[in-house]
Amino acid sequence: MRVRRGFSRPGGGSRRCDTAPRPFRRQGTPWLYLAPALVVLGGLLVYPIYQLGLISLFEYTQAQVSGGEPTVFRGAANYIELFGDRQFWQVLLATVLFAAACVVATLAVGCALAVLLTRVRALPRLALMLAALGAWATPAVTGSTVWLLLFDPDFGPVNRLLGLGDHSWTYGRFSAFFLVLLEVVWCSFPFVMVTVYAGIRAVPSEVLEAAALDGASQWRIWRSVLAPMLRPILAIVTIQSVIWDFKVFTQIYVMTGGGGIAGQNLVLNVYAYQRAFSSSEYSLGSAIGVVMLLILLAVTLVYLRLLRRQGEEW
Repeated sequence: MRVRRGFSRPGGGSRRCDTAPRPFRRQGTPWLYLAPALVVLGGLLVYPIYQLGLISLFEYTQAQVSGGEPTVFRGAANYIELFGDRQFWQVLLATVLFAAACVVATLAVGCALAVLLTRVRALPRLALMLAALGAWATPAVTGSTVWLLLFDPDFGPVNRLLGLGDHSWTYGRFSAFFLVLLEVVWCSFPFVMVTVYAGIRAVPSEVLEAAALDGASQWRIWRSVLAPMLRPILAIVTIQSVIWDFKVFTQIYVMTGGGGIAGQNLVLNVYAYQRAFSSSEYSLGSAIGVVMLLILLAVTLVYLRLLRRQGEEW
């Protein structure tokens, strides 16, 4: 005899209980709140990425765009051609080194200023916050133009202060990269500073006071106390910095005139732009975009995995 699960009602009938497990309902509730945002992000991100990957598999040049020639499926031929291009590997190496330098410098400046904010009084703290937010809010084109004027060989005040005469910062490869790095750090450190400062303020003051009473220096407090407690926040700002700095476009394009003399200051984003729009090789430009996406996904996943292992060890 089968027994139906339920409970008796006063009228003699029975009503079926909700047999769905409560943990499952609790786990599914956040996804219901996130569903509208996921739909919007899906339309704004998934479809363009799909089109990017699709174009990278075809022969898609100006002839196909104008309708003069039919679109031809090439499969992995665009990627084979791209990986066989020596300039691509040179640009990729330059992009990785430049992005790594920008990330390290941005994190160092942002974290140092975040600690400084906890040490100064209210008025200097407000002035520093306003100055940093002003740099953060400045459009990339405007900021790049201002930095070019500051380092202009004829009218820039930097050369006069340093006694460099008519030295051109954008002529040499390394000096041009260094100039762009300064601008990238200038417009990126406020995000790190504000985020890390908020995390430091959330750390109990008793912990910092105990470390200071034990004779720990400021560097020791940061390395042994604050950094481990701020690991999730540092992970967020590091990943964001990697993504932003790896795909830098505006600063390089504006400050080096589209990639420097003979392309000596090219990065992947500018290189993709040149191949896609200057040379009308849209399929190769799309292939570079796909490669950049895969590199960023791999770096993010590896970094998160390392952080998770470190968290388990702690």
